[in-house]
Amino acid sequence: MRQQTTSPPSSPSLGAGPSRRQSPPGTGRITAVLGPTNTGKTHHAIMRMMSHQSGMIGLPLRLLAREVYDRIVALRGKAAVALVTGEERIVPPGARYWACTVEAMPAGIATDYLAIDEIQLCADPERGHVFTDRLLNARGRLETRFLGAATMRGAIGDLVPEADFSECARLSELVYTGARKISRMPGRTAIVGFSVENLYAVAELIRRQKGGAAVVTGALSPRTRNAQVAMYQGGEVDYLVATDAIGMGLNLDIDHVAFAARVKFDGRRMRHLMPHELAQIAGRAGRYTRPGTFGVTGDAPPLEPELAEAICAHRFAPVRRLQWRNAQLEFGTVERLLAALEVRPGHMRLERGREADDLRALRALAAMPEVQDLLGGGQDVRRLWDVARIPDFRGISPGEHAALLARIFAFLQTRDRVPDDWLARQIGRIDRTDGDIDTLSKRLAYIRTWTYVAQRRGWVDDESHWRGVTRAVEDRLSDALHDALTQRFVDRRTSVLLRRLKQREGLVAKVSENGEVTVEDQFVGRLEGFRFRQDRSADPDAAKTLRQAGMTALKPQFHLRADRFYNAPDTEIDFTDQGGLMWGEHAVGKLVRGSDPLKPGIEVFVDDEAGPEVAAKVQRRLQHFIERRIAALFEPLLAMQKDAALSGLARGFAFRLIEHLGILPREGVAGDVKALDQDMRAQLRRHGVRFGQYTIFLPALLKPAPTRLRLVLWALAGDLAEFPDSPPPGLVTIPVDPKAPPGWDVMSGYRAAGSRAIRIDMLERLADMLREQDSRAGFEATADMLSITGLTLEQFADLMQGLGYRAERGERVKVRKPPEPAGQGPAKADDGKAAAAAESGAEQGAKQAADTPQDLPRPGAGGAAGSAVEADGGKAAAAAAESAAPLSGENETNAPAAAAPADEEPEEMEVFYVFTWRRARTGRRLHGGNGAEGSDAQGEKAGKGRRSGPRRGAKARTGGSKPKTYQSGPSRKGSGKGAARDAIDPDNPFAAALMALKEKK
Repeated sequence: MRQQTTSPPSSPSLGAGPSRRQSPPGTGRITAVLGPTNTGKTHHAIMRMMSHQSGMIGLPLRLLAREVYDRIVALRGKAAVALVTGEERIVPPGARYWACTVEAMPAGIATDYLAIDEIQLCADPERGHVFTDRLLNARGRLETRFLGAATMRGAIGDLVPEADFSECARLSELVYTGARKISRMPGRTAIVGFSVENLYAVAELIRRQKGGAAVVTGALSPRTRNAQVAMYQGGEVDYLVATDAIGMGLNLDIDHVAFAARVKFDGRRMRHLMPHELAQIAGRAGRYTRPGTFGVTGDAPPLEPELAEAICAHRFAPVRRLQWRNAQLEFGTVERLLAALEVRPGHMRLERGREADDLRALRALAAMPEVQDLLGGGQDVRRLWDVARIPDFRGISPGEHAALLARIFAFLQTRDRVPDDWLARQIGRIDRTDGDIDTLSKRLAYIRTWTYVAQRRGWVDDESHWRGVTRAVEDRLSDALHDALTQRFVDRRTSVLLRRLKQREGLVAKVSENGEVTVEDQFVGRLEGFRFRQDRSADPDAAKTLRQAGMTALKPQFHLRADRFYNAPDTEIDFTDQGGLMWGEHAVGKLVRGSDPLKPGIEVFVDDEAGPEVAAKVQRRLQHFIERRIAALFEPLLAMQKDAALSGLARGFAFRLIEHLGILPREGVAGDVKALDQDMRAQLRRHGVRFGQYTIFLPALLKPAPTRLRLVLWALAGDLAEFPDSPPPGLVTIPVDPKAPPGWDVMSGYRAAGSRAIRIDMLERLADMLREQDSRAGFEATADMLSITGLTLEQFADLMQGLGYRAERGERVKVRKPPEPAGQGPAKADDGKAAAAAESGAEQGAKQAADTPQDLPRPGAGGAAGSAVEADGGKAAAAAAESAAPLSGENETNAPAAAAPADEEPEEMEVFYVFTWRRARTGRRLHGGNGAEGSDAQGEKAGKGRRSGPRRGAKARTGGSKPKTYQSGPSRKGSGKGAARDAIDPDNPFAAALMALKEKK
């Protein structure tokens, strides 16, 4: 839709002519409706306009123009209403009613009704000449109405003698209440300041103490201002922080107005507000017939009694002089235009206003050589004047503003248009919604310049396009600024909760599945179990409000939650390694030391505000849970505790085992174990007790779940400040933690040995293997030993030393598997069997050679082949090597060729350890011939009355002259020493019967 724009009217005005001005002939009735604020002047003027077929109203602010436009649209529809401001034009083709800013009122449009609001601005130093021009020249065909303060009566009577006057009385009482702190401000208060820094400081303080405030300034775009006002009017916030813009007819629900300052910068200097200006702002308090109050706050000094009384009674000195500027302009040359603008008025009521921004810009442009070169006739001077009237929205500096105007004028003179690409670049730099409030405010000021340019007819190629572009950018920036203002100065949560608490309404709380607590749809914190954790993002001033609102609303929720917890299954509850009791993800209590290790106490985590009933219910439920968990995981211990059949030493030993939660190191109870006869042991074995070589324990309690609980109960009984964690499940050995408290390894089901600890059940299996070895002469670790421990050879050596063995390190040539002859193809089936047999024989021969003493260098030999050996031994080794050579599959011819590469390659060495028992003990050896500590007499695995090692002084089976050999692999059942040590496990209840059968054989 194509829109039109025109310049302000340049109709005749008072110059050096007659002292009185008569209205143009044919104009209708002129009425001046004067009175204080809250008299309904603007409302009645709009309603009066609606009674005519057409009308126009001029307003002091584009914010107010937008508000009036929206009101008229609601009454007549968008097709009948136009909005014209410096940066916005909405002009439907059939528009009959016009809402405009006074500066933008179009000339040449005759309407039946015309009204000018806030006519007292004729005395304003900056804009007064525009209002005075409308007072003298703007008329409606049937009716003209001027709205303003009563101080204008004399001036209007002298300049417009045909005007009728209508006095309006204020509808409500206005009362001065003196000074108040911001923290004591009542709701529905507007706090007025005159600098951005002051406004932001006040708004920040209100946010912390009162929940937030809306911010309104004259520099805001209509979209941002409306969004901020909507928050205030809708009750989202109870406070409004604003400049004197609210004194210009903005109708808001304000009960109290507080001045945070009484001094403002008027564009030239800092000055005190005049009494009628204070009254204009203070009068916004009170809505319709509701009384209003006003006062001061912050650093503003209290009002003098006479001034306060004058504001309440609406008595002010009349306006003496009106600002005026000649509207009869001449555009022949720049000099003639400047001379016309400097003409003095010829009426005593009028005075020439101070130099306005547009006149200052015109002077600066006329002094530029590049501008002078572009000037020709009167049309060029008129265009230069139009460019000079572009407002300095940016407010950077007069020089920079003049430079921008010169650039625009050059484009218009040389290209007759502002180039699209240049304009697009200027707008593109502004079209960003990131940044803080100040940055967004500056961008909004900048886009207003290009919006103004796009509104001028003939300045751009596609006016509709650029108006849409600039409007879209302004809308985006306005929304971003509103969001930034709201985020910084509004805490909706605190505001809503404070209002509900003051109204003493029942607060409605909701708790989501993940524990988020909302009160009146405002997030206030989380409910973790039965403790309320308020939102930590709230500042300290709002924390008290959140806590009060949250706990007030959560009281019924605590009881509902306690009922649900009491009926929850045990699968929803668990304990932590630190003794905490969890309901899902939230801690609801902790275990504390009780009278018995298996009967810990409970301490619940319940807020005091929840009440004692909730706390008692939570404690009962947790007590039931832990009792059932102990009964399930420690069932063997509890069954042994309740077994009445146990008596005497067996019962005493059972209670000692219970006291230590099912694990007792054997060295600490060796005497008690020795005192138990076989019947007593059998009674204990029926409850799962195992009498191991190193530990007395119940294997069922070594599982991860009982171990985890046992560590917690042990830490509680020992009053440990920090509970050690349980080891990861499934590990045979774990590193020894030097910082762990004494006894942690035992309660974890491990025994420390060297730098690592081994699980006690696997230690007993290792002990069974060690019992088969000759620990006096020395033995090597078998593959089974390394396999069950999961250790490297070096780690296993360290473990063995921790168990009391001596580990002697040595090196030897590693026996390799003979390579397969090259050049041979796939063999037949029979040949394959023969080759496999030959390979097996070679391995057997190599193993025998490796097991001989000659291939086992002793530690400390300084790299020699070994200690001194007998001659027969050397011959046997040579014979074994010779017997193994033919098995390689090579003939005599190829043998030398194959041996040559072998001589060139270095021999590969391997490390081995020889373990011997090093503990000197007196009395009976418990490990058979090994000398290591055994279980029971000579170890339960060794069999009763048997010796597993060689007798002292006995000769070796191969003869007394042969040296000892070292066996590196596990013994085989049914041959050699291993068969002699295939003992029956005495833990088996049928051990005695099996032993008897074996002896009969």
